[in-house]
Amino acid sequence: MNLDSTPYPIQLTIEGCHRWQIYHRLCELGISCSCTAYQPLIVQVESAIVLVQLWSVMRQAIIPRRTLVNWLESCWKYRF
Repeated sequence: MNLDSTPYPIQLTIEGCHRWQIYHRLCELGISCSCTAYQPLIVQVESAIVLVQLWSVMRQAIIPRRTLVNWLESCWKYRF
């Protein structure tokens, strides 16, 4: 899959209880987004890099911490 050929920008809408946590992290990363009370988070995806950053932030917000720790430990095990 070649993400460089995707026509950017793409606007994504994210609903749910994690949207504020995701919103604050995306703002820290300088990713264009907006979120108001009782409304979904709207993210402007302007490149493949932003898309991967969004995926990572959402993953960290949604997946339980223990699962992320187990995943990281398995990565270390294979690396060393």
